[in-house]
Amino acid sequence: MKTLLTLLFLLIFFIISIPLLILETIIGKINPHAKARSSQGIVVTAFRIILSFCGVKKTVLGLENIPKDEAVLYVSNHRSYFDILIGYTSVPTLTGFVAKKEMAHIPFISWWMRFLNCLFLDRDNVREGLKTILEGVELIKKGYSVFISPEGTRSQDSDMLPFKEGSLKMAEKTGCAIIPVSINNTDNIFENHIPWIKRAHVVIEFGKPVYPGELDKENRKFIGSYVQNIIRETLNRNASLVKF
Repeated sequence: MKTLLTLLFLLIFFIISIPLLILETIIGKINPHAKARSSQGIVVTAFRIILSFCGVKKTVLGLENIPKDEAVLYVSNHRSYFDILIGYTSVPTLTGFVAKKEMAHIPFISWWMRFLNCLFLDRDNVREGLKTILEGVELIKKGYSVFISPEGTRSQDSDMLPFKEGSLKMAEKTGCAIIPVSINNTDNIFENHIPWIKRAHVVIEFGKPVYPGELDKENRKFIGSYVQNIIRETLNRNASLVKF
């Protein structure tokens, strides 16, 4: 039933997206910042409805660690397609997610993603990947936060895949804060029992900000590993908070 309700809602949302996308396009010609804000509001509302249909309960920790009035780089582990729904319904700032390049070719979804300042990363092309990182740098300079999962793909094991160091260049080049984000148990919504969606309790925690310029030389050189260790410790600590 959860799976059918979710699919039905997605169908309805795609239909009503047509006039909404036209409206957002008009808003964007007048005020791009207002377009990003209203588009994120629409998408977050849709995501909350989906999570409700799926029976997902969410515990959010550490919102006080996110700096106010400045863009940040959210750096998260990646276990599930549902990570983006949990992330978007939790972040308090205007945020664009970094997604794999294939997402850019999906109708409706890719249009909304572009309105949200999402970035499409080609992980197999170094030159194109660098372009995406530079686009992220410009977004942060304009005041938009960026959310990235430096593992590059969803981890299928209990531990995370190694973080790609280049993914954190956006913070190094802008000096913005890195917010370590740990997300527990999203894979128990869908991936652990494909094709069915099951109710689950998810814990997401935003860690204390890490400023690259304040790290010593060794940790700054391997900043991906440094942030990943913070996330790993938080995941292990929060595992006991998961209720079902």
